[in-house]
Amino acid sequence: MEHWSELYREHLARLNERAHEILTREKLAGMVIHSGQLHRQFLDDMDYPFKVNPHFKAWVPVVDNPNCWLVINGHTKPRLIFYKPKDFWHKVADVPQDYWTSHIDIQVLTKADQVAALLPPDLQDWAYIGEHLDVASVLGFGWRNPDAVMHFMHFHRTVKTPYEQACMRQANRIAVKGHVAAREAFFAGGSEYDIQLAYLAATSQGENDLPYGNIIGLNQHAAILHYMVQERKSPTLRHSMLIDAGAAYMGYAADITRTYAFEKNEFHDLIQAMDALQQEIIGMMTIGLSYVDLHLATHQKLAGVLLQSGLATGDEQALIAGGVTKAFFPHGLGHMLGLQVHDVGGFAQDERGTHLAAPEQHPFLRCTRQLAAGQVLTIEPGLYIIDSLLADLRNTGAAQLVNWQKVEATRPFGGIRIEDNVIVHESGIENMTRECGLVE
Repeated sequence: MEHWSELYREHLARLNERAHEILTREKLAGMVIHSGQLHRQFLDDMDYPFKVNPHFKAWVPVVDNPNCWLVINGHTKPRLIFYKPKDFWHKVADVPQDYWTSHIDIQVLTKADQVAALLPPDLQDWAYIGEHLDVASVLGFGWRNPDAVMHFMHFHRTVKTPYEQACMRQANRIAVKGHVAAREAFFAGGSEYDIQLAYLAATSQGENDLPYGNIIGLNQHAAILHYMVQERKSPTLRHSMLIDAGAAYMGYAADITRTYAFEKNEFHDLIQAMDALQQEIIGMMTIGLSYVDLHLATHQKLAGVLLQSGLATGDEQALIAGGVTKAFFPHGLGHMLGLQVHDVGGFAQDERGTHLAAPEQHPFLRCTRQLAAGQVLTIEPGLYIIDSLLADLRNTGAAQLVNWQKVEATRPFGGIRIEDNVIVHESGIENMTRECGLVE
Protein backbone atom coordinates (compact mmCIF):
# COMPACT_ATOMS: atom_id res chain seq x y z
CA MET A 1 0.00 0.00 0.00
CA GLU A 2 2.85 2.40 0.78
CA HIS A 3 4.34 1.65 -2.63
CA TRP A 4 1.09 2.59 -4.39
CA SER A 5 0.70 5.69 -2.24
CA GLU A 6 4.14 6.95 -3.23
CA LEU A 7 3.59 6.18 -6.91
CA TYR A 8 0.29 8.04 -6.80
CA ARG A 9 1.83 11.01 -4.97
CA GLU A 10 4.45 11.35 -7.71
CA HIS A 11 1.78 10.92 -10.39
CA LEU A 12 -0.36 13.66 -8.86
CA ALA A 13 2.63 15.98 -8.62
CA ARG A 14 3.30 15.46 -12.34
CA LEU A 15 -0.32 16.21 -13.22
CA ASN A 16 -0.28 19.33 -11.05
CA GLU A 17 2.89 20.54 -12.79
CA ARG A 18 1.23 20.08 -16.17
CA ALA A 19 -1.92 21.83 -14.98
CA HIS A 20 0.04 24.78 -13.58
CA GLU A 21 1.93 25.20 -16.84
CA ILE A 22 -1.11 25.26 -19.12
CA LEU A 23 -3.31 27.28 -16.74
CA THR A 24 -0.59 29.92 -16.40
CA ARG A 25 -0.04 29.98 -20.14
CA GLU A 26 -3.75 30.45 -20.84
CA LYS A 27 -4.28 32.88 -17.94
CA LEU A 28 -6.91 30.65 -16.30
CA ALA A 29 -7.64 30.46 -12.57
CA GLY A 30 -8.07 26.71 -12.76
CA MET A 31 -10.06 23.88 -14.26
CA VAL A 32 -12.98 21.86 -12.99
CA ILE A 33 -13.22 18.31 -14.30
CA HIS A 34 -16.65 16.71 -14.27
CA SER A 35 -16.89 12.91 -13.85
CA GLY A 36 -20.06 12.96 -15.94
CA GLN A 37 -23.76 12.19 -15.52
CA LEU A 38 -25.98 9.21 -16.10
CA HIS A 39 -27.69 8.94 -19.48
CA ARG A 40 -31.33 7.82 -19.39
CA GLN A 41 -32.38 5.21 -21.93
CA PHE A 42 -34.93 6.52 -24.40
CA LEU A 43 -38.53 6.06 -23.24
CA ASP A 44 -37.38 4.11 -20.18
CA ASP A 45 -36.78 4.62 -16.48
CA MET A 46 -33.30 3.06 -16.52
CA ASP A 47 -29.89 4.54 -17.34
CA TYR A 48 -27.13 3.32 -19.60
CA PRO A 49 -24.04 1.97 -17.81
CA PHE A 50 -22.00 4.91 -16.56
CA LYS A 51 -18.67 5.64 -18.24
CA VAL A 52 -16.51 8.20 -16.48
CA ASN A 53 -14.79 11.14 -18.18
CA PRO A 54 -11.21 9.90 -18.86
CA HIS A 55 -9.77 13.27 -17.81
CA PHE A 56 -11.39 12.76 -14.41
CA LYS A 57 -9.98 9.30 -13.78
CA ALA A 58 -6.53 10.53 -14.79
CA TRP A 59 -6.47 12.35 -11.43
CA VAL A 60 -8.43 10.02 -9.14
CA PRO A 61 -9.32 6.32 -9.53
CA VAL A 62 -13.05 6.95 -9.17
CA VAL A 63 -14.58 5.26 -12.20
CA ASP A 64 -18.13 4.39 -11.18
CA ASN A 65 -19.64 7.50 -9.57
CA PRO A 66 -21.42 10.20 -11.61
CA ASN A 67 -21.91 13.82 -10.51
CA CYS A 68 -18.42 14.15 -9.02
CA TRP A 69 -16.13 17.11 -9.64
CA LEU A 70 -12.44 17.89 -9.38
CA VAL A 71 -11.30 21.44 -8.66
CA ILE A 72 -7.71 21.99 -9.80
CA ASN A 73 -5.56 25.13 -9.79
CA GLY A 74 -2.17 23.51 -10.36
CA HIS A 75 -0.47 24.53 -7.12
CA THR A 76 -2.58 23.29 -4.19
CA LYS A 77 -4.11 19.91 -3.40
CA PRO A 78 -6.79 18.95 -5.92
CA ARG A 79 -10.23 19.01 -4.36
CA LEU A 80 -12.65 16.15 -5.05
CA ILE A 81 -16.35 16.91 -4.71
CA PHE A 82 -17.68 13.39 -4.17
CA TYR A 83 -21.32 12.65 -4.83
CA LYS A 84 -23.01 10.69 -2.05
CA PRO A 85 -26.78 11.20 -2.18
CA LYS A 86 -29.42 10.05 0.24
CA ASP A 87 -30.97 7.27 -1.83
CA PHE A 88 -32.83 4.19 -0.63
CA TRP A 89 -33.33 2.84 -4.18
CA HIS A 90 -29.70 2.27 -5.10
CA LYS A 91 -26.34 1.35 -3.61
CA VAL A 92 -24.70 4.65 -2.72
CA ALA A 93 -20.94 4.90 -3.13
CA ASP A 94 -18.93 5.18 0.06
CA VAL A 95 -16.60 8.13 0.50
CA PRO A 96 -13.21 6.77 -0.63
CA GLN A 97 -10.59 5.76 1.91
CA ASP A 98 -7.61 4.29 0.09
CA TYR A 99 -3.92 4.79 -0.66
CA TRP A 100 -4.66 7.90 -2.73
CA THR A 101 -7.16 9.78 -0.59
CA SER A 102 -4.62 11.45 1.72
CA HIS A 103 -3.28 13.30 -1.31
CA ILE A 104 -6.70 14.79 -2.18
CA ASP A 105 -9.09 17.07 -0.30
CA ILE A 106 -12.56 15.51 -0.34
CA GLN A 107 -15.91 17.21 0.10
CA VAL A 108 -19.26 15.41 0.03
CA LEU A 109 -22.08 16.47 -2.29
CA THR A 110 -25.50 15.12 -1.37
CA LYS A 111 -27.59 16.76 -4.12
CA ALA A 112 -26.24 16.90 -7.66
CA ASP A 113 -28.00 20.16 -8.50
CA GLN A 114 -26.42 21.96 -5.54
CA VAL A 115 -22.81 21.61 -6.64
CA ALA A 116 -22.50 25.37 -7.27
CA ALA A 117 -22.19 25.93 -3.52
CA LEU A 118 -18.98 23.86 -3.49
CA LEU A 119 -17.42 25.27 -6.65
CA PRO A 120 -15.34 28.48 -6.80
CA PRO A 121 -17.63 31.54 -6.51
CA ASP A 122 -16.70 33.15 -9.84
CA LEU A 123 -16.17 30.67 -12.68
CA GLN A 124 -15.55 33.15 -15.52
CA ASP A 125 -11.81 32.43 -15.43
CA TRP A 126 -12.21 28.69 -14.89
CA ALA A 127 -12.31 25.98 -17.55
CA TYR A 128 -14.91 23.24 -17.50
CA ILE A 129 -13.55 19.87 -18.71
CA GLY A 130 -16.26 17.40 -19.54
CA GLU A 131 -19.15 16.29 -21.68
CA HIS A 132 -22.12 18.22 -20.32
CA LEU A 133 -21.66 21.68 -21.78
CA ASP A 134 -25.21 22.67 -20.90
CA VAL A 135 -24.42 22.13 -17.22
CA ALA A 136 -21.24 24.20 -17.61
CA SER A 137 -23.24 27.05 -19.10
CA VAL A 138 -25.78 27.03 -16.28
CA LEU A 139 -22.98 27.07 -13.70
CA GLY A 140 -21.35 30.06 -15.39
CA PHE A 141 -18.04 28.67 -16.61
CA GLY A 142 -16.24 31.14 -18.87
CA TRP A 143 -14.40 28.37 -20.71
CA ARG A 144 -15.59 24.94 -21.82
CA ASN A 145 -13.03 22.38 -23.01
CA PRO A 146 -10.72 25.09 -24.40
CA ASP A 147 -8.68 23.77 -27.31
CA ALA A 148 -5.31 24.87 -25.92
CA VAL A 149 -5.90 23.04 -22.64
CA MET A 150 -7.25 19.90 -24.29
CA HIS A 151 -4.42 19.67 -26.83
CA PHE A 152 -1.85 20.16 -24.07
CA MET A 153 -3.33 17.48 -21.83
CA HIS A 154 -3.79 15.00 -24.67
CA PHE A 155 -0.24 15.40 -25.89
CA HIS A 156 1.28 14.87 -22.45
CA ARG A 157 -1.10 12.05 -21.54
CA THR A 158 0.73 9.83 -24.00
CA VAL A 159 3.69 9.72 -21.59
CA LYS A 160 2.60 7.51 -18.72
CA THR A 161 3.87 8.10 -15.19
CA PRO A 162 5.29 5.16 -13.17
CA TYR A 163 1.94 4.99 -11.34
CA GLU A 164 0.06 4.67 -14.63
CA GLN A 165 2.49 2.04 -15.87
CA ALA A 166 1.96 0.06 -12.66
CA CYS A 167 -1.82 0.23 -13.15
CA MET A 168 -1.47 -1.04 -16.71
CA ARG A 169 0.77 -3.92 -15.65
CA GLN A 170 -1.95 -4.94 -13.21
CA ALA A 171 -4.60 -4.64 -15.93
CA ASN A 172 -2.46 -6.95 -18.08
CA ARG A 173 -2.12 -9.46 -15.24
CA ILE A 174 -5.89 -9.58 -14.90
CA ALA A 175 -6.45 -9.88 -18.65
CA VAL A 176 -3.88 -12.66 -18.95
CA LYS A 177 -5.88 -14.74 -16.43
CA GLY A 178 -8.90 -14.29 -18.65
CA HIS A 179 -7.02 -15.25 -21.80
CA VAL A 180 -5.70 -18.44 -20.22
CA ALA A 181 -9.23 -19.40 -19.15
CA ALA A 182 -10.62 -18.56 -22.59
CA ARG A 183 -8.01 -20.71 -24.30
CA GLU A 184 -8.90 -23.64 -22.06
CA ALA A 185 -12.60 -23.15 -22.77
CA PHE A 186 -11.94 -23.11 -26.51
CA PHE A 187 -10.01 -26.37 -26.49
CA ALA A 188 -12.66 -27.89 -24.21
CA GLY A 189 -15.29 -27.29 -26.90
CA GLY A 190 -16.98 -24.17 -25.56
CA SER A 191 -19.09 -21.84 -27.69
CA GLU A 192 -18.19 -18.17 -28.11
CA TYR A 193 -20.58 -17.38 -25.26
CA ASP A 194 -19.09 -20.12 -23.06
CA ILE A 195 -15.64 -18.68 -23.68
CA GLN A 196 -16.88 -15.21 -22.73
CA LEU A 197 -18.27 -16.54 -19.44
CA ALA A 198 -14.97 -18.28 -18.69
CA TYR A 199 -13.12 -15.04 -19.37
CA LEU A 200 -15.36 -12.97 -17.09
CA ALA A 201 -15.11 -15.51 -14.28
CA ALA A 202 -11.31 -15.63 -14.47
CA THR A 203 -10.92 -11.85 -14.45
CA SER A 204 -13.69 -11.20 -11.89
CA GLN A 205 -14.87 -8.36 -14.13
CA GLY A 206 -18.36 -7.92 -15.50
CA GLU A 207 -19.06 -6.84 -19.04
CA ASN A 208 -19.53 -3.23 -17.93
CA ASP A 209 -16.22 -3.31 -16.03
CA LEU A 210 -14.19 -4.23 -19.11
CA PRO A 211 -12.60 -1.40 -21.11
CA TYR A 212 -14.31 -2.63 -24.31
CA GLY A 213 -16.60 -5.40 -25.47
CA ASN A 214 -14.67 -8.62 -25.93
CA ILE A 215 -14.22 -9.98 -29.45
CA ILE A 216 -14.44 -13.79 -29.43
CA GLY A 217 -14.66 -15.26 -32.92
CA LEU A 218 -14.59 -18.95 -33.79
CA ASN A 219 -13.68 -20.13 -37.27
CA GLN A 220 -14.65 -17.63 -40.00
CA HIS A 221 -15.87 -15.13 -37.39
CA ALA A 222 -12.18 -14.48 -36.69
CA ALA A 223 -12.05 -12.56 -39.99
CA ILE A 224 -14.56 -9.95 -38.75
CA LEU A 225 -12.37 -7.26 -37.22
CA HIS A 226 -14.95 -5.98 -34.72
CA TYR A 227 -17.03 -9.12 -34.28
CA MET A 228 -19.34 -8.38 -31.33
CA VAL A 229 -21.76 -11.34 -31.52
CA GLN A 230 -21.27 -14.33 -29.21
CA GLU A 231 -22.90 -17.46 -30.56
CA ARG A 232 -24.44 -19.68 -27.90
CA LYS A 233 -23.99 -22.82 -29.98
CA SER A 234 -20.60 -24.38 -30.54
CA PRO A 235 -19.77 -24.98 -34.23
CA THR A 236 -19.88 -28.53 -35.53
CA LEU A 237 -16.39 -28.22 -36.99
CA ARG A 238 -13.82 -26.46 -34.82
CA HIS A 239 -10.97 -24.74 -36.63
CA SER A 240 -9.79 -21.62 -34.81
CA MET A 241 -10.44 -18.91 -32.24
CA LEU A 242 -9.49 -15.24 -32.20
CA ILE A 243 -9.98 -13.49 -28.86
CA ASP A 244 -9.43 -9.76 -28.43
CA ALA A 245 -10.17 -9.06 -24.77
CA GLY A 246 -8.92 -6.70 -22.10
CA ALA A 247 -9.31 -5.74 -18.48
CA ALA A 248 -9.31 -2.57 -16.41
CA TYR A 249 -7.47 -1.56 -13.26
CA MET A 250 -7.95 1.81 -11.53
CA GLY A 251 -9.35 3.14 -14.79
CA TYR A 252 -6.48 1.94 -17.01
CA ALA A 253 -6.90 -0.58 -19.81
CA ALA A 254 -5.26 -3.71 -21.12
CA ASP A 255 -5.97 -4.74 -24.72
CA ILE A 256 -4.72 -8.18 -25.75
CA THR A 257 -5.39 -10.47 -28.71
CA ARG A 258 -4.48 -14.08 -29.36
CA THR A 259 -5.36 -16.58 -32.08
CA TYR A 260 -5.41 -20.38 -31.73
CA ALA A 261 -5.73 -23.31 -34.12
CA PHE A 262 -7.73 -26.23 -32.77
CA GLU A 263 -5.29 -28.67 -34.35
CA LYS A 264 -1.61 -28.59 -35.28
CA ASN A 265 -1.92 -27.83 -38.98
CA GLU A 266 -0.87 -25.26 -41.59
CA PHE A 267 -2.99 -22.59 -39.92
CA HIS A 268 -1.17 -23.27 -36.66
CA ASP A 269 2.09 -22.75 -38.53
CA LEU A 270 0.74 -19.48 -39.93
CA ILE A 271 -0.07 -18.32 -36.39
CA GLN A 272 3.49 -19.10 -35.36
CA ALA A 273 4.81 -17.09 -38.30
CA MET A 274 2.64 -14.11 -37.35
CA ASP A 275 3.74 -14.38 -33.73
CA ALA A 276 7.38 -14.29 -34.85
CA LEU A 277 6.61 -11.29 -37.08
CA GLN A 278 5.07 -9.43 -34.16
CA GLN A 279 8.08 -10.09 -31.96
CA GLU A 280 10.40 -8.86 -34.70
CA ILE A 281 8.44 -5.59 -34.95
CA ILE A 282 8.61 -5.10 -31.18
CA GLY A 283 12.33 -5.79 -31.39
CA MET A 284 12.68 -2.90 -33.85
CA MET A 285 11.11 -0.37 -31.47
CA THR A 286 13.45 2.32 -30.23
CA ILE A 287 13.09 5.91 -29.05
CA GLY A 288 12.77 8.34 -31.94
CA LEU A 289 11.49 5.78 -34.45
CA SER A 290 8.33 6.73 -36.29
CA TYR A 291 5.32 4.51 -35.59
CA VAL A 292 4.45 4.93 -39.27
CA ASP A 293 7.75 3.33 -40.20
CA LEU A 294 6.96 0.41 -37.88
CA HIS A 295 3.64 -0.04 -39.64
CA LEU A 296 5.32 0.00 -43.07
CA ALA A 297 7.92 -2.51 -41.84
CA THR A 298 5.05 -4.76 -40.77
CA HIS A 299 3.74 -4.82 -44.34
CA GLN A 300 7.21 -5.71 -45.56
CA LYS A 301 7.44 -8.61 -43.12
CA LEU A 302 3.86 -9.69 -43.82
CA ALA A 303 4.71 -9.96 -47.50
CA GLY A 304 7.39 -12.44 -46.49
CA VAL A 305 4.88 -14.46 -44.47
CA LEU A 306 2.46 -14.54 -47.40
CA LEU A 307 5.21 -15.84 -49.68
CA GLN A 308 6.51 -18.37 -47.17
CA SER A 309 3.02 -19.73 -46.46
CA GLY A 310 2.13 -20.02 -50.13
CA LEU A 311 -0.75 -17.53 -49.93
CA ALA A 312 1.03 -15.36 -52.48
CA THR A 313 3.76 -15.51 -55.10
CA GLY A 314 6.19 -13.04 -56.63
CA ASP A 315 8.32 -10.75 -54.48
CA GLU A 316 7.70 -8.63 -51.38
CA GLN A 317 7.72 -5.25 -53.10
CA ALA A 318 5.22 -6.40 -55.72
CA LEU A 319 2.85 -7.60 -52.99
CA ILE A 320 3.06 -4.24 -51.21
CA ALA A 321 2.79 -2.12 -54.36
CA GLY A 322 -0.12 -4.17 -55.64
CA GLY A 323 -2.12 -3.78 -52.43
CA VAL A 324 -1.96 -7.48 -51.62
CA THR A 325 -0.65 -6.99 -48.08
CA LYS A 326 -3.35 -4.36 -47.44
CA ALA A 327 -6.07 -6.80 -48.48
CA PHE A 328 -4.82 -9.33 -45.93
CA PHE A 329 -3.92 -6.71 -43.27
CA PRO A 330 -6.23 -3.70 -43.63
CA HIS A 331 -5.95 -2.10 -40.18
CA GLY A 332 -3.15 -0.24 -38.43
CA LEU A 333 -0.33 -1.80 -36.45
CA GLY A 334 -1.74 -0.53 -33.15
CA HIS A 335 -2.52 2.53 -31.06
CA MET A 336 -1.83 4.43 -27.87
CA LEU A 337 -3.18 2.72 -24.75
CA GLY A 338 -4.04 4.07 -21.32
CA LEU A 339 -7.14 5.59 -19.76
CA GLN A 340 -8.90 4.70 -22.99
CA VAL A 341 -8.35 1.67 -25.20
CA HIS A 342 -7.67 3.90 -28.19
CA ASP A 343 -6.02 6.56 -26.10
CA VAL A 344 -5.67 10.17 -27.16
CA GLY A 345 -2.62 11.85 -28.64
CA GLY A 346 -1.71 9.33 -31.32
CA PHE A 347 -1.64 11.99 -34.06
CA ALA A 348 -0.55 15.01 -31.97
CA GLN A 349 2.98 16.14 -32.81
CA ASP A 350 3.23 18.85 -30.15
CA GLU A 351 1.42 20.54 -27.25
CA ARG A 352 -0.60 22.68 -29.65
CA GLY A 353 -2.19 19.59 -31.16
CA THR A 354 -0.48 19.78 -34.55
CA HIS A 355 -2.06 16.85 -36.35
CA LEU A 356 -0.10 14.44 -38.53
CA ALA A 357 -2.61 12.24 -40.32
CA ALA A 358 -2.02 8.61 -41.25
CA PRO A 359 -0.54 8.06 -44.71
CA GLU A 360 -3.12 8.13 -47.48
CA GLN A 361 -2.41 4.50 -48.34
CA HIS A 362 -2.90 3.42 -44.70
CA PRO A 363 -5.89 5.45 -43.46
CA PHE A 364 -6.70 3.20 -40.52
CA LEU A 365 -3.39 3.66 -38.73
CA ARG A 366 -4.11 5.22 -35.32
CA CYS A 367 -0.68 6.59 -34.44
CA THR A 368 1.83 8.75 -36.32
CA ARG A 369 4.02 9.73 -33.37
CA GLN A 370 7.70 9.11 -32.86
CA LEU A 371 8.35 6.67 -30.04
CA ALA A 372 9.23 8.31 -26.71
CA ALA A 373 10.00 7.03 -23.23
CA GLY A 374 6.84 6.47 -21.21
CA GLN A 375 4.54 5.77 -24.13
CA VAL A 376 2.35 2.67 -23.93
CA LEU A 377 1.19 1.17 -27.21
CA THR A 378 -0.34 -1.93 -28.68
CA ILE A 379 1.43 -3.92 -31.38
CA GLU A 380 -1.14 -6.02 -33.25
CA PRO A 381 -0.32 -7.20 -36.77
CA GLY A 382 -2.97 -9.32 -38.47
CA LEU A 383 -3.64 -11.57 -41.42
CA TYR A 384 -7.27 -12.21 -42.42
CA ILE A 385 -9.37 -13.79 -45.14
CA ILE A 386 -11.85 -10.94 -45.65
CA ASP A 387 -13.98 -11.76 -48.67
CA SER A 388 -14.96 -8.19 -49.58
CA LEU A 389 -11.34 -6.98 -49.66
CA LEU A 390 -10.14 -10.02 -51.57
CA ALA A 391 -12.97 -9.61 -54.06
CA ASP A 392 -11.73 -6.10 -54.78
CA LEU A 393 -8.20 -7.43 -55.15
CA ARG A 394 -9.39 -9.96 -57.75
CA ASN A 395 -10.26 -7.04 -60.02
CA THR A 396 -6.71 -5.70 -60.07
CA GLY A 397 -3.54 -6.75 -61.83
CA ALA A 398 -2.18 -8.00 -58.51
CA ALA A 399 -4.74 -10.84 -58.47
CA GLN A 400 -2.23 -13.07 -60.23
CA LEU A 401 0.07 -12.78 -57.20
CA VAL A 402 -2.47 -14.47 -54.92
CA ASN A 403 -2.77 -18.23 -54.54
CA TRP A 404 -6.55 -18.34 -54.56
CA GLN A 405 -6.65 -22.07 -53.91
CA LYS A 406 -4.65 -21.51 -50.71
CA VAL A 407 -6.93 -18.63 -49.76
CA GLU A 408 -9.95 -20.92 -50.13
CA ALA A 409 -8.31 -23.53 -47.90
CA THR A 410 -7.57 -20.89 -45.25
CA ARG A 411 -11.02 -19.24 -45.31
CA PRO A 412 -12.63 -21.57 -42.70
CA PHE A 413 -10.06 -20.37 -40.12
CA GLY A 414 -10.97 -16.69 -40.51
CA GLY A 415 -7.83 -14.82 -39.57
CA ILE A 416 -5.05 -14.08 -37.13
CA ARG A 417 -4.25 -11.18 -34.83
CA ILE A 418 -1.50 -11.17 -32.18
CA GLU A 419 -1.59 -8.17 -29.84
CA ASP A 420 0.69 -7.23 -26.94
CA ASN A 421 0.85 -4.10 -24.77
CA VAL A 422 4.30 -2.56 -24.55
CA ILE A 423 5.96 0.29 -22.65
CA VAL A 424 8.75 2.31 -24.25
CA HIS A 425 11.63 2.88 -21.79
CA GLU A 426 14.97 4.61 -22.19
CA SER A 427 16.58 1.21 -21.62
CA GLY A 428 14.39 -0.74 -24.03
CA ILE A 429 10.89 -2.11 -24.57
CA GLU A 430 8.85 -3.75 -21.82
CA ASN A 431 6.31 -6.24 -23.14
CA MET A 432 3.79 -6.24 -20.29
CA THR A 433 1.60 -8.91 -21.85
CA ARG A 434 4.34 -11.51 -22.25
CA GLU A 435 6.01 -10.65 -18.97
CA CYS A 436 2.66 -11.23 -17.26
CA GLY A 437 2.67 -14.77 -18.61
CA LEU A 438 0.80 -14.83 -21.94
CA VAL A 439 3.58 -16.13 -24.15
CA GLU A 440 1.42 -17.90 -26.73
